[in-house]
Amino acid sequence: MKLVSTNPADNYKVVGEVKASTKDEVLAKVTLAQDAKKAWKDIGLDARIKLIEPIRDEFNTRTNEIAELISREMGKPITESIGEVSRYTNGELTWFLEHAGEALGDELTLDDDESHHRIVYEPQGVVAAIAPWNFPFGMAVWGIFPSLIAGNPVVFKTSEECPLVGMLIEEIINNHNLPEGVFAEVYGAGDVGKYLAESDVNMIWFTGSTQTGKALYKIASEKFIKVVLEMGGSSPCVVFDDVDVAASVPVIYGGRFQNCGQVCSALKRLIVHESIAEEVGSDLKEVIKNITIGDPLDPATTISSLVAARQQKLVHEQLQDALDKGATIIAQKKIPTDLQGAFVAPTLLGDVTPDMRVWKEEVFGPVYPMVTFKTEAEAVELANDTPYGLTARVMSGDKQRAERVAAQIDAGSVAINLEARFAPCDPFGGYKNSGIGRERGIHGLRELCQVKVIHNKKDSTSA
Repeated sequence: MKLVSTNPADNYKVVGEVKASTKDEVLAKVTLAQDAKKAWKDIGLDARIKLIEPIRDEFNTRTNEIAELISREMGKPITESIGEVSRYTNGELTWFLEHAGEALGDELTLDDDESHHRIVYEPQGVVAAIAPWNFPFGMAVWGIFPSLIAGNPVVFKTSEECPLVGMLIEEIINNHNLPEGVFAEVYGAGDVGKYLAESDVNMIWFTGSTQTGKALYKIASEKFIKVVLEMGGSSPCVVFDDVDVAASVPVIYGGRFQNCGQVCSALKRLIVHESIAEEVGSDLKEVIKNITIGDPLDPATTISSLVAARQQKLVHEQLQDALDKGATIIAQKKIPTDLQGAFVAPTLLGDVTPDMRVWKEEVFGPVYPMVTFKTEAEAVELANDTPYGLTARVMSGDKQRAERVAAQIDAGSVAINLEARFAPCDPFGGYKNSGIGRERGIHGLRELCQVKVIHNKKDSTSA
């Protein structure tokens, strides 16, 4: 069976094909990984880092090639694709390599006259890493390299929507002579991911939908193995009446419409104080009016298509449900008539009510529902009115209030005002249906390890 990759921004023109992995091929790669795990652990952290650094360097030299393939396979604007490759190579991967010693070195817990106790961070074993399509390079970096650095062999499944990006990543990694079995890649849809999760792996790392994450959690529970799951989100953006609207609107806009809204941590629900709602809506309308929708390979394009027709259909259904239930369109940028593919008009909605799908569900596309509030307590209640808890943003001129509200929001990370939300040193993950465990930072590297305590009397002759 073959995976056919198509361009969702060019009327689904075929980009290329990849052979899907069979169950036997998946199992064979897992067996090789199991055979490799002791040697990969035993060579030590410094040796693993030296083997991975040249892979990072080749990613750098081939940034434009990787970025162009991302744009062709999933419709991401080329400027964003280049930013993805650069950020995850020079920011994320470099951080992992430079700080792994700090995260994974032995940690002294007790040192007195009688004894010496230390924590040793050891590999979990073979990791099944299953990544999504919205950041096909970035999520591969998160899924593959922290585990390799920690001493875990990895069998990686790229998304069926971006198999060519996955193949290019595999090619680059295989250019650098990692020991046999330490890294392998498999290709296919959900059935291949299921084969991989059910095989003889020691841990499952997954980023993707909540539905799939829960299915993988059930598999892991039966096998009694560890998981790190980063799943869906419906992040609130709470905007109080004392903000600088002109300065805030670009952040409010960018938090929703990056990657055409296909970001798990995107701001998906806009919660604005009633006294400034009209001004915020008006300023956002002006920004949306000036969006450039077009070919993702054109540097002038700011928004292009969704990844696939099925995503387009789902977002259209969610939007139509809101309109049928009384929502109004505050702003909408029409799709140029010459574009064919998985396009959705970027839309800001008003008169949104809690029974609408755009409020209750995760919307993975460029639709932004806006609601208003009167009091701080109401704002917190609206922010937490979701089964998700990945990220959030609070905007207020009163820093004490912003901190107070941030403390009450159920989310793995909360940004205040114009602060950027992501840094490689920060752990990333969510509350509720947004996941289990953390990625990135010291915490993320340690999530991939067994924690062993070694304690010993200082006087070795004592009983």
